[in-house]
Amino acid sequence: MKFFKINFKSILAIAFFGIAAFSFAKKNEMKEKKSTPNIIIILADDLGFGDPEVYNPDSKIPTPNINALAKSGIRFTDAHSPSAVCTPTRYGLLTGQYSWRTALENGVLLYWDKPLIDQNRQTIATMLKESGYNTAAIGKWHLGWLWSDKQGKYVNDTLNVMPHNEKIRQPLADKIDFHQALGGGPTTLGFDYYFGDDVPNYAPYSFFENDRVLQIPDMIKPDSIYGNPGPMSSGWDLRAVMPKITQKAEEYIEEQADSNNQFFLYFALTAPHTPIAPAGEFQGKTKIGPYGDYVHQVDYTVGQIVKALKKSGQLENTLIIFTSDNGSPQRDGTEMSGAIGSVKATGHDPSKPYRGTKADIFEGGHRVPFIVSWPAAIKNDQVNSQLFGLNDVISTLAGITGNKEKSSQFEDSRDFSSVFLGKSDKPVREDIINHSSKGSFAIRKGDWKLIMAEGSGGWTNVAPAAKGEKLPSIQLYNLKTDPQELNNLQAEYPELVKEMSAKLEKYKSQGYSNPDFSK
Repeated sequence: MKFFKINFKSILAIAFFGIAAFSFAKKNEMKEKKSTPNIIIILADDLGFGDPEVYNPDSKIPTPNINALAKSGIRFTDAHSPSAVCTPTRYGLLTGQYSWRTALENGVLLYWDKPLIDQNRQTIATMLKESGYNTAAIGKWHLGWLWSDKQGKYVNDTLNVMPHNEKIRQPLADKIDFHQALGGGPTTLGFDYYFGDDVPNYAPYSFFENDRVLQIPDMIKPDSIYGNPGPMSSGWDLRAVMPKITQKAEEYIEEQADSNNQFFLYFALTAPHTPIAPAGEFQGKTKIGPYGDYVHQVDYTVGQIVKALKKSGQLENTLIIFTSDNGSPQRDGTEMSGAIGSVKATGHDPSKPYRGTKADIFEGGHRVPFIVSWPAAIKNDQVNSQLFGLNDVISTLAGITGNKEKSSQFEDSRDFSSVFLGKSDKPVREDIINHSSKGSFAIRKGDWKLIMAEGSGGWTNVAPAAKGEKLPSIQLYNLKTDPQELNNLQAEYPELVKEMSAKLEKYKSQGYSNPDFSK
């Protein structure tokens, strides 16, 4: 009996130490998980560099929450969207590749276009999901879907994204069965969950959840409601979009507090893009009209995200990125839109101190606010003048989350994790490529910017400066001494033009600009 008692005690001891060892390992695993941050990207839509007060002391729009976020981390002053318009920037942000390397050589996707991101391509979401993150996309998508007919066959899978022939796309709406599941959306690209309205001024006018249209369209949008023609769900309210997606983002953040995994939230706002539709509580909050009120609502939304993180105890270990997909078109909000540049009559300049608007190859088209905050790891109240592109976000997040080896997978993305974390102030980028809505290219090297445009039509979708003005196809500016890009120096520095144009052509022809890229 004594023999069995001894062994029974031994078994108990082994079991105890086994449980203790398992518990210790589990705690270490949890500690390792918690050493990486939750990640939230807040992508405003058409917010100009000069809209937030923290970037423009003369801004006429109160932005206390954006100001506070900048104060809590790093404010970059030379950050750029991969394109001066929407779809290509979203593509570049999520994949680390310039969109002009795809079938979308310029412009944006139209309604009913098929997905732009290849199903086999790594995205921020797939990368982080592989590392154990929960992932969600909430808000504007604008990267295409596959739409089915009643037989479950896709009606747009053979549709070319270019040229943009609306006559071909418009009839597709009559073939679509909105009861069918959608293909090629966020949940096929690494996101566990999606909620949004796809594009606020495109049909179908309804909210989406995961791979379904949430409320089946039952009417055609009347002309009295802003946006392109097409199917709409009864009761659709343009002013309710921002509040709804904000509510969904808050709920997601609060739910994640109970998860053992870190989370990634890609929160793509629909503001202040047209339709400029501030909710009732924000109307009249600024002195410059609907545009100012809508930007103020963007600021409020940033505050709500921070508030939700504080309330759920997750703020300290959450990396927040706030930025914009391109510059502002500077519309004043008349009838939810207004003429390009019209808001400047109020004394507010959304591009200040730069020239140009959304869609331009000039700085106002693609230089954007970029703020990063992570209270547990990033020192506050920093201003950084390094050259940065939104296509760098994916490699930077790879570096921060222990996936540094993946940085070489992304053609046009560079890893700024050492800069974010204060481990190095060495410049990461020597150059960057800018791109306009009409396909014009520019390349930066330090303070120098070389613009290569295919005639006046290649500059932008509006007159570059004065109606009928014809600009030379090659322009060289020193942005340090000439931020307004008014003094063309290409004739004075022919060797620099030659060097920079050769580098641009090399990056275009070889298929990548990341020097560490390995095919």
